[in-house]
Amino acid sequence: MKVGVVYWSGTGNTEKMADCIAEGVENKGAEVEVIFCDDFGADMLDDFDVIAFGCPAMGDEVLEESSFEPMFEEVEGELKGRKIALFGSYEWNEGQKWMKDWKVRCEGVGAVLVTEPLCVYDCPTPEDEDDCVAFGEKIATA
Repeated sequence: MKVGVVYWSGTGNTEKMADCIAEGVENKGAEVEVIFCDDFGADMLDDFDVIAFGCPAMGDEVLEESSFEPMFEEVEGELKGRKIALFGSYEWNEGQKWMKDWKVRCEGVGAVLVTEPLCVYDCPTPEDEDDCVAFGEKIATA
């Protein structure tokens, strides 16, 4: 099993989540690669059994628009039947709209979400970090 953890982070919160998720994947004996979104493209999709995409809520609860969104648009059309997971952090509003919209978007192209998305408010607390590790363990066995 090989898992890709592809993320964008501006303040380090989503990056911390990605690192904890990777720890959980490794706990289950799976191989993991953590990749900043600028270094990921559709040509890499076949390299992974599961891909966890991570992006914080930005602006009016949307995906980060200059780096993550262009990458995701590139891979989106190739996600049909692929196992994925979604995660990210937020710092205002409910913080859930962007994730709900993103989940619907992924399901709309036929992606297979292996677990419910994981959202963390602001900087991950030790409890949030534990949740991220558990999330990684779950997707490593999907």
